[in-house]
Amino acid sequence: MKITNIKDIDKFFKVIDSCKGRVELVTSEGDRLNLKSKLSQYVSLANVFSNGDIPEIDLVAYEKEDIEKLMQFMING
Repeated sequence: MKITNIKDIDKFFKVIDSCKGRVELVTSEGDRLNLKSKLSQYVSLANVFSNGDIPEIDLVAYEKEDIEKLMQFMING
């Protein structure tokens, strides 16, 4: 799933942390990084940040309820 215009980085990470299953960031090279890992969150997203927000990222979530949480985040911010 593609998520765009993330303005509240802290809230985004809280949603990721609340997910029960694995949530992965898909890099432009096709690599998948586990966003449940704090180290991966900081290292992988450091290159994506622009002026404190994330313009666009690709995520893969495996649990239905996690997908729903991420969709709610996209809709409600």
